[in-house]
Amino acid sequence: MAVLKKDDLKLGIIIGLVGPLIGLFGYYLWKFNMYSFGEFITALRQNKPLITAITIPCLLVNIIAFTYFINTKKDQTAKGIFAITLIYAVSSLLFKIWG
Repeated sequence: MAVLKKDDLKLGIIIGLVGPLIGLFGYYLWKFNMYSFGEFITALRQNKPLITAITIPCLLVNIIAFTYFINTKKDQTAKGIFAITLIYAVSSLLFKIWG
């Protein structure tokens, strides 16, 4: 994939945004596949401890991507992933506290 060989901040931001969505969908398929996706989202809204459980796999996808781009010396892309990961982590924490 030629796109992943670029060192671009915008690419990192896009990867950082998509990674947690992949983690969310993967967690849904692993733990909640017997329910509809809508029911899963409703359960997330109503159950604060579940937010912590779902945050971990979502951020793990970004950590893996960040590590890959750091190891391949794509610092700008890694910077974008890191920035979005921080935003996701802080948002998740704030939602858990005040949501």
